[in-house]
Amino acid sequence: MTTSIVRAACPHDCPDTCALLVTVTDGVATEVKGDPEHPTTAGVLCTKVSRYTERTYHPDRLLYPMRRVGKKGEGRFERISWEQALETIAERLTAVAVRDPLGILPYSYAGTMGLVQGEAMAMRFFNRLGASDLERTICASAGGTGYKYTVGAKIGTDIEQVQDARLILIWGGNPIASNLHLWTRVQEAKRRGAKLIAIDPYRSLTAEKCHRHIALLPGTDAALALGIMHVLITEDLLDHDYIQQHSLGFAQLKTRALEWPPERVAEVCGVSAAEVLQLGREYGATVRSGEASMIRVNYGLQRVRGGGMAVRNIACLPALTGAWRHAAGGVQLTLSGAFPTDDKALKRPDLRPPHAASRSVNMSTIGDDLLHPASAGFGPRIDALIVYNANPVAVAPDSQKVAQGFAREDLFTVVLEHFQTDTADYADILLPATTQLEHVDIHQSYGHYYMMANNAAIAPLGEAKPNAEIFRLLAARMGLNDPCFRESDHAIAAQAFDRGNPRAAGFDWDTLKQTGWQKLTMPAAPFAHGGFATPSGKCEFFSARMQADGLDPLPTYIAPYESAASNPALAARYPLAMISPPARNFLNSSFVNVQSLRDTEGEPHLDMHPADAAARAIVSGETVRIFNDRGSMQAKVRVTPKARPGVVVGLSIWWKKFAADGKNANEVTSQNLTDMGRAPTFYDVLVEVAPERASAS
Repeated sequence: MTTSIVRAACPHDCPDTCALLVTVTDGVATEVKGDPEHPTTAGVLCTKVSRYTERTYHPDRLLYPMRRVGKKGEGRFERISWEQALETIAERLTAVAVRDPLGILPYSYAGTMGLVQGEAMAMRFFNRLGASDLERTICASAGGTGYKYTVGAKIGTDIEQVQDARLILIWGGNPIASNLHLWTRVQEAKRRGAKLIAIDPYRSLTAEKCHRHIALLPGTDAALALGIMHVLITEDLLDHDYIQQHSLGFAQLKTRALEWPPERVAEVCGVSAAEVLQLGREYGATVRSGEASMIRVNYGLQRVRGGGMAVRNIACLPALTGAWRHAAGGVQLTLSGAFPTDDKALKRPDLRPPHAASRSVNMSTIGDDLLHPASAGFGPRIDALIVYNANPVAVAPDSQKVAQGFAREDLFTVVLEHFQTDTADYADILLPATTQLEHVDIHQSYGHYYMMANNAAIAPLGEAKPNAEIFRLLAARMGLNDPCFRESDHAIAAQAFDRGNPRAAGFDWDTLKQTGWQKLTMPAAPFAHGGFATPSGKCEFFSARMQADGLDPLPTYIAPYESAASNPALAARYPLAMISPPARNFLNSSFVNVQSLRDTEGEPHLDMHPADAAARAIVSGETVRIFNDRGSMQAKVRVTPKARPGVVVGLSIWWKKFAADGKNANEVTSQNLTDMGRAPTFYDVLVEVAPERASAS
């Protein structure tokens, strides 16, 4: 018996990007543990990844290439050889490319966050073909855009400093479920005397553990941030020196903030004026005490019409109080902007044919775009779709239209997958991809400052192949002879980062894959002395770039598309706001098919406030129908004060095939986009809820 320990990294769409130790005995992975020496992982994994061997050795793993034999969506396939699969794909893509290569579209996101298996070889392939580009907006582009307008780069508070903060605002997130290692640091801060405040329409697991919970209405976070600014300014809870030296546009900001007294904010947000006043005073108190205040702003609050502006408003707050002076102070949205990734080396945009036309298709509007005919404004119809690292039939908004688009018989669809997902059911050719334990990759993080290596722990199961190898083989079959298509995964990983960048000082792939992780060279407090990555080098309360882009250059409030205040006629028919945050045991649509995790979640549920349930004669435990003009879904209702009045909460994202009615929360979401960043508005939704018994009668 031979046993070894292999260093790896968690590939999933989570800020923690954990360092893994994989135990392998006689070629079989028997255990996945967190690396106790990695400062953020500290030997602890979430429930999902601690069971990663269940995923790799799952009895439903796709292990061989498959060809559709039934109707699209039925999920009926027959096994074929790799030779047959590659030949079919090459023939079909070549035929589309001859007509117009823009008819070919990749669709991918963060099924793996690895730079090699994520986009490197794939984008080389699509660039060389001259295919349409995909705007990858579905998660964080709204908030990221607002944040960059304000501070210049996606850089913020280091997770390793958080335990020293004295006030922590957890704004629009549930780190117990989706950012476990940050929560560990937050709990340590709490033990040291820090005050924790959750700002969230839903009383989540995290909100229950905080000292206070402010349950504002969905889509009103920007107004609450303006209310905090009003209190800071009117009560002089400001760091005037920091504002003078390291900010731009304070005079204009002051005028705007004075328009938002607590009473106005309270009316918009659905909270009390006293709550707004208290929050502003607590946040500003750290100016006088000289202690650190930290805001963990997450992605939930930016999935509404004004989501980019909401994040921008919040990002202004630490510059008003000088919180950036402290290593434990400031804001953390994402830290991905710190990593000096060499995208040109990885994705090779120079491979695109000279003078080739270009087109960008937004992944958040894929429902409409797959149904869009060829036109002068749109370009050629999408005739070929290659899906990898994504499950759009389950996760993209306005799900009925997404399914209609995927069901087109004249659309040639290839899906690279581990399992037969909702999207895989629509594939013409289904290709088996390796899991993280079976391939090489290199990772950056968006929740800490460590660069991570993933070594292959075991040989690929069955005939599964890494994503990079699949695109390598397709390139060869289609006669794409550029030398970059012959580079190994190790060679690509070695090119991932600009080692000449000071932040990547000392980085070397050969060393990294031995050590497993290495921290970027970063200051403990990135903006303690200014140095923002904006054009002015300051935190920009007034942004000339926003003005040039047709946006309000100052913090403001943008009402949701769908709310009682902004659309009273729609609210008369659909009076309940709905949000669908992540379920604790799923990660987006990953892990839904792991039986032990799905058993823990039980079945699709809808949480509803007692007052809203009573008004509809709904009792806890019964099946209800959630509906609007876009569609409907069923769920088992839980009557609970965790949901605030007027808001219902459906924890997601369920695969449709595991729901009794074959539907999930995206039946009711829209393809409307955010104010900036062209991102989806998953939490900007009005619905009505009725007992299913009423529908049946």
